[in-house]
Amino acid sequence: MAGLPDITLENTKHEVCIPDLREELEAILSEKDKRVLSYFFLKNDCVNLVKLLKNPNAEIDDHGNLTMEQYVDLMTSAREMNFNVHRYPAFMSEFARDYAYNKDKEGYFPEDDMLYKFYRYAIDTCPNKMVRQWYKLNLDITNILTAFLARKNGWNVADFIQGEDEVTEMILTNNTKDFNLTAEYDYVADLLKIVECEDPVEKERKMDAFKWIWLEDKTFFNIFSVEAVFAYLCKLEMLFRWDKLDVEKGREVFRQIIENLRGEARVPEEFQTKAPHVRNLMGDGEAS
Repeated sequence: MAGLPDITLENTKHEVCIPDLREELEAILSEKDKRVLSYFFLKNDCVNLVKLLKNPNAEIDDHGNLTMEQYVDLMTSAREMNFNVHRYPAFMSEFARDYAYNKDKEGYFPEDDMLYKFYRYAIDTCPNKMVRQWYKLNLDITNILTAFLARKNGWNVADFIQGEDEVTEMILTNNTKDFNLTAEYDYVADLLKIVECEDPVEKERKMDAFKWIWLEDKTFFNIFSVEAVFAYLCKLEMLFRWDKLDVEKGREVFRQIIENLRGEARVPEEFQTKAPHVRNLMGDGEAS
């Protein structure tokens, strides 16, 4: 981590890209740490698999774990019902097998179905606690935002919520404005503010800012860890996504959103002065 360029929201050019960073990490990380980071790239495999099932000639992202030959092998094996769960994650083979039966069903969205299956797989199998928490947070946020949207449009909330856990149970059994989630989960108060945003682009920026801060908080005391590397990759992914839009305007808006969401300091003041190299990840100071 000490050798990686600091990520700042003001920069318009990146000194590192995900494929180059991954190649560097492959040479220095332990097999245990590589397995943890494989979950980050596995999400891209899931996106690619859906694209190829819908269109075999689709252009895919090269930030996954699998090669094109492996995608073809996975889909072929799934169709022939002889897939080997040790070769690929079982949920991906099962998804590929069932896709032909589900694709024409009314109200079926393969991207959503695959994303949920990926989240559950990561939550259940990843050996790293913070990474499991990250994907649980993303799953919970997806269900919470979906529930708010469904309620706003007068839809049956139960038709759009996936999973069986405490969050989904509260969503399905409470009629209060916040599904009574704020009392149990501090971050829901921030989500409520984001939900009220009318501009969909600004809403998505605020959501990324919320997640950025979560990653920052979780790795503040572990800046030389695999968790910090995972968080770095997640932040890079956010920045590259917004780079596809207006870079200058987008970065400035994103920076302002993060500063506004911070509100009062989440990190004890004494640590803010002692760890400028960490704060510099947000462009708040010069590296020591």
